Amino acid sequence: MALLVWQDDLNTGVEVIDHQHMRIVEMLNHLHAAQKSMQRIAVGEVIDELIDYTLSHFAFEEELMEEAGYAFCAAHKRVHEVFIKRVSEYRMRFEAGEDITDELRNMLSRWLFNHIRGDDKAYAEQVKRHLNKFAREHEEGGWLGRTLKRLFH
Repeated sequence: MALLVWQDDLNTGVEVIDHQHMRIVEMLNHLHAAQKSMQRIAVGEVIDELIDYTLSHFAFEEELMEEAGYAFCAAHKRVHEVFIKRVSEYRMRFEAGEDITDELRNMLSRWLFNHIRGDDKAYAEQVKRHLNKFAREHEEGGWLGRTLKRLFH
């Protein structure tokens, strides 16, 4: 599988979310590089980093949707939960000694791109409206700044 390339149709228009998605794509490419190095420890570290970052991203995204009053927030969260279970199974298989890297990269890239183009784009307009309204009502250091610092620093 070739390296993944960010495509413009993956942009949701919510800058902070787009940057997080780009970071996940970058990590998927790191997973490819670690696999090519044939170093199992490096692959394991990238898998762990990828999963941890994705969980943080999901928590942030869910909080944004909730704050914006997105009607399908609970359904979106369930999609995340099902995905987390799938990825956890891959992690267990890896820890049991199985080589799951290609399968995991294929599943993650397909799922991520489909999820962004479908589920994430569905909430983007409402979240953008909320963030713009929120930005006008509050100075820097408000909810968004605090949440970003808490989850990503």
